[in-house]
Amino acid sequence: DDIDRAYFAVFDGHGGVDAANYSATHLHVNVGLHQEIVKNPAEALKCSFQKTDEMFLFKAKRERLRSGTTGVSALIVGNKLHIAWLGDSQVMLVQQGNVVTLMEPHKPERE
Repeated sequence: DDIDRAYFAVFDGHGGVDAANYSATHLHVNVGLHQEIVKNPAEALKCSFQKTDEMFLFKAKRERLRSGTTGVSALIVGNKLHIAWLGDSQVMLVQQGNVVTLMEPHKPERE
């Protein structure tokens, strides 16, 4: 279609790099192939995080892997920014020198 899109992501492995590498390899594919990517990019991100997690858990069980990862991704669709994150990864947007709060980070003390 004629809509410009850009995808960015950062993964921070915990207990090894397997989950982070797996997520970096598969999440963007799951997002791009999701049926809602055009109509509902936020839903595509959410579902793709869940799908990638399920895929890695299956692989981890089969191969006895014991790592995890936090992750944050940004999907720009036209002039809209969609953010998805898992764990304590954070996103910071600076607009004309001012910090714009996009999210409340996951912290142990937060409900």
